[in-house]
Amino acid sequence: MGSGNISRKVEIEYCAQCRFILRASWMAQEILMTFPEEISALCLIPGEGGVFNVRLDDKELKQLLRDRIAPGKDLGHSDY
Repeated sequence: MGSGNISRKVEIEYCAQCRFILRASWMAQEILMTFPEEISALCLIPGEGGVFNVRLDDKELKQLLRDRIAPGKDLGHSDY
């Protein structure tokens, strides 16, 4: 890994019922092509109920963006 010994794990949970596998695999491809040296693992996780979540080191993308853009903003149910 090019970024030292830092282990960064990306998870993409997608709704298999909704056939979000194409969206999830495209997202995985983009992440792997953009950050080939910076992440240690990328997992696709089939789910249900319309879910589509992207997590980095067990934290959702929406929370990561909030932490950088507006740290005090309440995300409601996304924060739990």
